[in-house]
Amino acid sequence: MGSRSQGFLHHHHHHRSSMVPTTVPRLLPESGSLLGGIAQITPNLFLSRGNVASNRSLLLSKGITCVVNATIELPNFNWPHMEYVKVPLADMPHSPISLYFDSVADKIHSVGRKRGAVLVHCAAGVSRSASLCLAYLMKYHRVSLAEAHAWVKARRPVIRPNGGFWRQLIEYERKLFGRNSVKMVQTPYGVIPDVYERDRRSLAPYWACESPIYRMTDSVKLMISVSL
Repeated sequence: MGSRSQGFLHHHHHHRSSMVPTTVPRLLPESGSLLGGIAQITPNLFLSRGNVASNRSLLLSKGITCVVNATIELPNFNWPHMEYVKVPLADMPHSPISLYFDSVADKIHSVGRKRGAVLVHCAAGVSRSASLCLAYLMKYHRVSLAEAHAWVKARRPVIRPNGGFWRQLIEYERKLFGRNSVKMVQTPYGVIPDVYERDRRSLAPYWACESPIYRMTDSVKLMISVSL
C-alpha cells in the first residue's frame, strides 16, 4: 500500500483487536443532507452518493484519480485525466456484487500504490458502494467484516447494504479468513445482519392500541427506505 495508507487501522497482522478503535471519529464531516457529502474511508478511498462524481473541483481537491461507478442508472461523467471503472449492478439482493469484490479491491489498492485516490459511489452511497468498500477493507486491511462495517459506518452513518449483499459479504469474509464475524439473524422485522441489533433496539414501542406496535425512528426509516 502506498504512503497514503500507511498506518491506517493501526494494521498489525497479529493484533486484530487493535485494528479498529472502539470509537472512531470521522476523517471528514458529512455535509449537506444525511445522504450528502463525501466520506473519507482511508487515505486513498472515498465513498459518496452519485451526484458527488459530477463535482470535478471536489474530486480534484481530494486527490481523486479514479471513480468506481457502481450503478446501472448513472453514466460516468468522464472528466479529463480521470480513470473510470463501471460496476453495472442494480441495488437488488440477487445482484451478484461478489463478482466485483476482488477486482474493485485490487483497483483501489493499485491506485493507492500510485499515490492516487479512488471514489466509490452508487446512487445513494448506501448499499452498493458501501459493500465494495467493506470488501476492500477486508481484503487489503485484513479486518473482519464487523470491524470494517463499524469503521465505514463511523464515517458515513447511512450505509446499509441490502440483505443479499450482506450474505455475499459474509461468504467473502469466510473465504478470506475461514470464519465469520457477522451472521444473519431472524427478527420481528425480517432477517438482518446481527450488526444491526443496535438499530433494531432504536425501534420505540408505541402504545396506541391494545397490543403494542413499533414505530421506527426517522433515521432508521430513512436507512431502510434508501436501501430498498
